[in-house]
Amino acid sequence: MEFTGDFIERLLEEAAASPRLRTNVDLRNSGSDSSQRMLNALLPGTRVDIHRHPVSSESVICVCGRLDEIFYDDKGNETGRISLSPADGRYGCQVPAGVWHTVEVFEPSVIFESKDGRYGEDGSERL
Repeated sequence: MEFTGDFIERLLEEAAASPRLRTNVDLRNSGSDSSQRMLNALLPGTRVDIHRHPVSSESVICVCGRLDEIFYDDKGNETGRISLSPADGRYGCQVPAGVWHTVEVFEPSVIFESKDGRYGEDGSERL
């Protein structure tokens, strides 16, 4: 699979057609691959629940667009933000294991996400 401009554009069009304003592409090698590796296309207005992955850090790399990765304490209070925007030289971040987080999307964006364990099968929780 090649990630060309046309591929990214189609992914963003799929996100726009979704009521959730996002879509993803599974990049695992097979259904038995127990990791999470995906491209996630997100549009402004999408809502990603505040969640955490208790046993794995998560790598987030912004392919295009502009968004903030937002961090929270156990009571749901915001504790920090990392702005991601390749145009500004801010390409990605590492979300530590067990840290509550979500994203706020400011323009159509595509991110690569990677962590150990499939979402929902790795003990991930929502706040």
